Amino acid sequence: MYIERDILKIIAAQLDKNEITIITGSRQVGKTTILKRLIMEIEQERKSYVYLNYDIEGDRHNLSSQRSLLNKIKLECGDRKAYVFIDEIQRKEDAGLYLKGLFDMQTPHKFIVSGSGSLELKEKISESLTGRKRVFHVKPLSLKEFINYRTGGKYTDRLSLLFSTEPEFAEGLLEEYLTFGGYPKVVLSDSLQEKHETIKDILTSITEKDLFLLLKVNRPEAMIHLLRALALTSGKPVNYTWLSKETGLSLPSVKKYLYYLEKIFLVLPVHPYFKNRLKEISKSPMLYFNDIGLCNYLAGQFKAGFSDLSGYRFQHLAWRMLSDKYEESLCSINYWRTTDKAEVDFIINCTDKVIPWEVKYSKLKKKEVTRSMYNFIEKYNPPEAYIMNRSFSTISKWKNTRIIHLTVGEML
Repeated sequence: MYIERDILKIIAAQLDKNEITIITGSRQVGKTTILKRLIMEIEQERKSYVYLNYDIEGDRHNLSSQRSLLNKIKLECGDRKAYVFIDEIQRKEDAGLYLKGLFDMQTPHKFIVSGSGSLELKEKISESLTGRKRVFHVKPLSLKEFINYRTGGKYTDRLSLLFSTEPEFAEGLLEEYLTFGGYPKVVLSDSLQEKHETIKDILTSITEKDLFLLLKVNRPEAMIHLLRALALTSGKPVNYTWLSKETGLSLPSVKKYLYYLEKIFLVLPVHPYFKNRLKEISKSPMLYFNDIGLCNYLAGQFKAGFSDLSGYRFQHLAWRMLSDKYEESLCSINYWRTTDKAEVDFIINCTDKVIPWEVKYSKLKKKEVTRSMYNFIEKYNPPEAYIMNRSFSTISKWKNTRIIHLTVGEML
């Protein structure tokens, strides 16, 4: 079974460009499936292609050098332009220079490569291919993609109406997503036991292949302990000293391991908001997992029903939705916290404005604005302020700021 991915059309539209297309993201998010869907479209158009996977021993010979690859392309496609798909490119030593050489040969071929987020792929390839690449980051399913799959795409252009017209059904889908997340294989798993086994296998794949094999992490048990501690504190500022005590790792090791986890797209930071950007760097970030379900599994909350982490799950969802919304913009996502304990969950920090967001898991029945939100509005005079919740929608105004309560459905 196939789950429609929004990013597929975006990538397909870029296939006639000269740049090397790089499809990256953490393991098990569906990169190989996207490659195969692209190949299906190319086959339908009767265009020539070659698919090679660095995990397949027989393919490694054809990928061993640029000349070997070009000979393979010529064998399969003759002198015609070919679409060349290379999967698991992060396993290729000096992958960046390898791809740069192929591009600089100015062949007629289009190269589409895929790989998990390792330091080699994210940094060395990016550095070597400056001006020669277009990078697409594949994530676990978004809530929108998940609901479209569960409903057979029937309500694609009216998901907000689904939430308002069939609230119990929509809430059930929301809770399922908040519990089990968006890894495609987990979504496709039928039983709770199968979901457990699948998410366990995904975690094992990530830790063994990326952390231990590629990045040579030499304390696997400490890394797993660190991941569990991060899952229990997701959505809170990182306490490096506490993490060091909990895991038995030194402070430098904790920071190094967190750096690794970010580079393989497993966790992503949200830094505090300051007018002075230098202060953002010196203060602790909050860390969010790339997938709510994986976070729940590590926290021992991978089960249906209400959880004492439900509020953080909802905050996690808001972070993902805002990340998707502002991914292509120059805006950053921050959080705001003051010494007198005023805090706002997210600040969209753009060059010309800031937009505060508060997240409430509860089903509001009337307008609710926290003192912290009023304090932020008073201090920074944003044009808009948002309160995301599960049930209440309205627009009001305080001073020069429009305060917008909106539901999850309205964000889709």
